[in-house]
Amino acid sequence: MKKIRVLVVDDSAIVRKIISEELSRCPDIEVVGTAPDPFVARDKILALAPDVLTLDVEMPRMDGITFLKKLQKYHPVPTIIVSSLTAAGGQLAMEALESGAVDVIVKPGSSFSVGELSEQLAEKIRAAAVARNVSVPHLPTAPREVAAAPAPSRYTLKETTDKVIALGASTGGTEAIKSVLTQLDPAIPGMVVVQHMPAQFTKAFAARMNDLCRVEVKEAEDNDMVRVGRVLIAPGNFHLVLVRSGARYHVRVKTGLLVCHQRPSVDVLFHSVAEIAGRNAVGVILTGMGKDGAEGMRAMHDKGATTFAQDEASCVVFGMPKEAIKAGGVDKTIPLSRIPHALHSAFGMQGI
Repeated sequence: MKKIRVLVVDDSAIVRKIISEELSRCPDIEVVGTAPDPFVARDKILALAPDVLTLDVEMPRMDGITFLKKLQKYHPVPTIIVSSLTAAGGQLAMEALESGAVDVIVKPGSSFSVGELSEQLAEKIRAAAVARNVSVPHLPTAPREVAAAPAPSRYTLKETTDKVIALGASTGGTEAIKSVLTQLDPAIPGMVVVQHMPAQFTKAFAARMNDLCRVEVKEAEDNDMVRVGRVLIAPGNFHLVLVRSGARYHVRVKTGLLVCHQRPSVDVLFHSVAEIAGRNAVGVILTGMGKDGAEGMRAMHDKGATTFAQDEASCVVFGMPKEAIKAGGVDKTIPLSRIPHALHSAFGMQGI
């Protein structure tokens, strides 16, 4: 078996040591070197030709974002961001993902399990090693102005009662989700989303999407209402489930065991949507490594929901959509650029 060659870039000697030791336990991964800053990393990338890079964003001499942008332009290497669990770290991680990073993970710290680091980072490295550099299309959208009136809808929604969209994604998903959300009309039914990301990063991601989109986007809180024109994103380290009270949908945010090595889990969300919304739901599964969401999408399909999967050509990693297709839960496989149109059409939304 050809091992995945990894270069670890971090200004902390302790972090470099922890990551290297933990990854050395994986039979399919080899740490070929470490670097304390981007200048040393540049030379080692040329000398060692790593398959994957782990990169801190806050470093001396040159910050990780600037280095990542230069790297993507002149010598692309699949890169995983290892960032602090802070609001600032979350915002920097979002900028890194927009600049070409494949995924993010929390830097080891007092509240972080080294065992979790080993398992999660290894999975992200495996995904990064097979990730493809695809162009993610999205329509340019003017940033939302503070206190501005909502943008008028271009559509009429023929049916508005008891409709919900459930979407799941992992590796490469932040940019794919952005491509979808920035094209949604404010008249679209409420959406619940699971993107595999650590705590704090999901809050920064939701805030970023809210600035870019005409729909409202927020990190979900317990008992938040699912309503037209609103997108609720599962908070990192918590599962998100759909519940119903009378004629209205709400969400519950809860802890629990990892499902498919994930919390939040797409399967947990999709299973709840299957039971609560049934044929009144639409499910979407986007790019990602692994099989999270495959069983849940099959459950949605069996309950009468309409289900879509992103096609292989537009995926960074075709793992999750492929598994959902194999499980028999996908009605239609479509390019990422066509998913917004498919969602509008699924609810009979007609342009005016």
